[in-house]
Amino acid sequence: MRAKITYFGLAAVLVVYFVLVGSRGVLLIEQGTPLTIAFGVSVLVLPLIGCWFLWHSTQFARKANRLAQELEAEGGLPVDELARTPGGRIDRDSADAVFAKRRAETEDAPDDWRSWFRLAIAYHDARDTPRARKAMQRAIALHDGRPVRA
Repeated sequence: MRAKITYFGLAAVLVVYFVLVGSRGVLLIEQGTPLTIAFGVSVLVLPLIGCWFLWHSTQFARKANRLAQELEAEGGLPVDELARTPGGRIDRDSADAVFAKRRAETEDAPDDWRSWFRLAIAYHDARDTPRARKAMQRAIALHDGRPVRA
């Protein structure tokens, strides 16, 4: 719950920032000189890119949460079997061992979104965020019946 509050709080701050930057872009365009118009248009592009990124990130999180809820209802969420350091961080060797198990599970069932979801969790635990995101995107695509890019 705390993560959701943090996410929505940061998203709200970003939206306010986008509005402020956008208003500056409009003010520059209203000046009417070629230079200020060019700067104004350039400044307006940044909030548009930011809004696009925020929208896609929110959709990704929403879909991943939907899959987690469905997997939890089936009793298929991975059990936290990771060893931790005294500071509470995940032990790297333990994460690697669980990752090997999840990778083998995914190789055995490459069209099962559940195995890809669990692999994404294993990637995340191994601190490989880009691959975790790609594995989760694949799980979402398989779940939704969309074509999966290799």
